[in-house]
Amino acid sequence: MLYRKIEHLITEHLQSDSKQILLIDGARQVGKTYIIRHVGQKLFENFIEINLIEDFLGDKLFSGIKNTEDFYLQLSMVAGDKMKEKKNSLVFLDEIQAYPHLLTLLKFLSQEAKFTYIASGSLLGVTLSQTTSIPMGSIRKERMFPLDFEEFLYANGMNEFAVSALRTKFQKLEELDEIMHNKLMDMFRKFLLVGGLPDAVNAYLDTHNIQRVRAIQHEIHNYYAVDASKYDEQNKLKIRRIYELIPSNMENKKKRVVAQQIENKKGKIFSDYQDEFEYLISAGIALNVQAISNPKFPLAETEGKNLLKLYLNDAGILSGILYGNNIRAVLDDVRSINLGSVYETVVASELIAHGYKLFYYDNRSKGEVDYLIDDYASLSAMPIEVKSGKDYAVHSALNTLVNNEDYHIQKAFVLSNERKIMHKGKIIYLPVYFVMFFQNQSISGEDTFL
Repeated sequence: MLYRKIEHLITEHLQSDSKQILLIDGARQVGKTYIIRHVGQKLFENFIEINLIEDFLGDKLFSGIKNTEDFYLQLSMVAGDKMKEKKNSLVFLDEIQAYPHLLTLLKFLSQEAKFTYIASGSLLGVTLSQTTSIPMGSIRKERMFPLDFEEFLYANGMNEFAVSALRTKFQKLEELDEIMHNKLMDMFRKFLLVGGLPDAVNAYLDTHNIQRVRAIQHEIHNYYAVDASKYDEQNKLKIRRIYELIPSNMENKKKRVVAQQIENKKGKIFSDYQDEFEYLISAGIALNVQAISNPKFPLAETEGKNLLKLYLNDAGILSGILYGNNIRAVLDDVRSINLGSVYETVVASELIAHGYKLFYYDNRSKGEVDYLIDDYASLSAMPIEVKSGKDYAVHSALNTLVNNEDYHIQKAFVLSNERKIMHKGKIIYLPVYFVMFFQNQSISGEDTFL
């Protein structure tokens, strides 16, 4: 099976004495059900799994539940023989967003503690915001993403010792030898093609057939568009239109969402589509990068509300849309093909999966910098520029930003295909694959920028 980092978090929580119920949020098809089932069946003698979407479309046993007594009664109808003690009985409520009232009930199930519980779902941010009584303090919500590059390396046979050695190289800012660098760049380019959706990764590992991989990505991409839009009947066409515009936006110079293009109506502004953006982001199928007007720590204090870039949650889906079955466009690093949008998508997905909130800086006279993140070690903003071609040393906007003493920027990174690690003033040049070791210190407590 595929190694997923979140397995450790789930295991640790279920084995703890925490009274909170773990709630795994994330887009469909990222592996939530599979990993929870894997851990649950391993740790608990009695594993009870209830798919609430299937129930909603079928018998609706859990639709009218008003209290814990009703819940236990309905649960006993499908799994009465497994309802033993808390220490050996796990109840897994899958796709809990189908019944928002059960989110409120989690508080009382937690308090009564008859069994151990875990839940998963998508669009939980939106569902919780629409829930009349949010069970604050009773749930622990964690987001799950597609496989990141490190997990992809494990899936392709790299062992923990090798990854640990790579991490040490990153922490010491030591470059790899030519052979290892080429191997990692080869794996990185394959990651651009395959992405991190478990079904696509498994298809690649089993068949190495790009047409099979692309068929899965195409199916999931279409499924995402339908799935996200069905949660808001009134605005579903606008939601789907925004989602389908993301790849073409990525090919534009500015890459940001242009409100007037969504419905091709003049006068439309960003705020007219705020709810639609929120749906796509909360569903986990779109990654948001917010504009920043003043690149100072903490970045959220000057977050711009009217400019936004959206990325697909998986680079494999994007490369499939852009290049189809032509793998040479990516693997051979063809000069005439601009891989910038796919590289940026990978970096965005890696950083967000590792706990960062992303911003970008765009000044009409000074240019644009791809990403800014908060660096908690130096209490300053940290710019990140992503380069897919040979011109990795050309970045006038980044130079202007780091040289402005008013911003107090301590360091910046340029991520590219180049093997050598170089320092030029405050700018550090790194191979792009090292983004897998960027980890938000405010979450991990680790100092990753030495």
